[in-house]
Amino acid sequence: MTRYQALAAEIADSIRTGVLHPGDRLPSVRQARASRGVSPSTVFQAYYLLEAQGLIRARERSGYYVAEGARQLPPEPEAASQPEDDAVPLDVSEHVFEILESTMVRDVVPLGSAFPSPLLFPLARLGRIMASSVQNLDPWSTVDDLTPGNARLRRQIALRYLADGVQVHTDEIVITNGALEALNLCLASVTRPGDAVLIESPTFYAALQALERLGLEAIEVPTHPREGMALDALERAIQRHRPKACWLMTNFQNPLGSLMPDAKKKALVELLARHQVPLIEDDVYGELYFDDKRPLPAKAFDTQGLVMHCSSFSKCLAPGYRIGWAAPGRFTRAVARAKLTTTLGASAPTQNGLATYLEKGGFDKHLRKLRRALAGQQTLLAQAIAEHFPPGTRATRPAGGYFLWVEMPGHVDALEVHRQALAQGISVAPGPIFSAQRGFTNCLRLNYGHPWDERAEQAIATLGRIASRRPGAA
Repeated sequence: MTRYQALAAEIADSIRTGVLHPGDRLPSVRQARASRGVSPSTVFQAYYLLEAQGLIRARERSGYYVAEGARQLPPEPEAASQPEDDAVPLDVSEHVFEILESTMVRDVVPLGSAFPSPLLFPLARLGRIMASSVQNLDPWSTVDDLTPGNARLRRQIALRYLADGVQVHTDEIVITNGALEALNLCLASVTRPGDAVLIESPTFYAALQALERLGLEAIEVPTHPREGMALDALERAIQRHRPKACWLMTNFQNPLGSLMPDAKKKALVELLARHQVPLIEDDVYGELYFDDKRPLPAKAFDTQGLVMHCSSFSKCLAPGYRIGWAAPGRFTRAVARAKLTTTLGASAPTQNGLATYLEKGGFDKHLRKLRRALAGQQTLLAQAIAEHFPPGTRATRPAGGYFLWVEMPGHVDALEVHRQALAQGISVAPGPIFSAQRGFTNCLRLNYGHPWDERAEQAIATLGRIASRRPGAA
């Protein structure tokens, strides 16, 4: 935790425990700097963070004050999941599709959506750059930019890896139609029907659908809501099931929001390397961190080319453009060949436009604004959950991404909450769609990637009333 985060956390605790009351004035930046022995920048960053979380408000020429109505946050889940240690044949696609279909209607409150609000992205500037770049598009790029993809775009992606201290050569990057294609190509490149694949519990439902489509068996491994997959359980699963791959998210996992510490990522990669199990790393939320620095991917600790790192611009820059990539290490040729024989290549004009945008700069400025918005929206959603959901409810507090995982009291049926909420124009993602074993029956994944407003607040109040009804109540 950085200095400004520690200062912000201390002040936040004082607000939530009642030491500081709504309307109380905080120490000035000069006073806080002198009493804490920190720089003015540290104080400003702490106050900005608290303001984004809705806990304090700035008054012009007066300073910072505790916000009226500053609210409690729900407690976090503490225990790792406990899935059955068995291979599970999959039959989830229809169930998942039926539920997710309801989240695609614009009129519903999109708490169950898998996407952030498109209003958070620089789509107008992207459109202008796209229009200009298309006019100047080299006709030969429609051929040259087939598998593995636009060389300029791959260079920009390689430079972003390098900025994070990760060595990935341009030739090791394959551009795909979104991260989901990258993940599917990687999975198909290292498995055959009947093979076992290790996944988190709960896991991203698209992983379950991909395994089902390829005729693979899922092995769910216990996963902690803050630190990700349990490595001791992972090793036992490897020894028992001899899997052909492991598919997981180390950064801001969907649906938990968990962030695996760097030391644990290193241990994960070393464990898989000892058993020669390829890691398919889904890192689409890695740019959406709320700390000072992007968390490293597991790819950063890969010395044998076993980590197949996948990401995209869909969650951080250009939703709907469907541009992702894979950096599959020793499997690059196999993934490129699979891409060539399936969809051949991604859109040449779109790749060219994104390359031009990245070259011109502005991406990091956009990301800073996006992260601030998401951090503030997370706090507002968590506060509303604490206020409206039944006693005993817990919710994760991710350090990035845009999902909260909500554990309601054990008697609450998440599928019934989903059904009743949808009837009132609210979508949620119920826990069972994130498990091959249909577990997590009292859990919801809620999206805070849309601007917070009165409609969202009322939706959470409605969900809280639904979840508070006892079984059999009208």
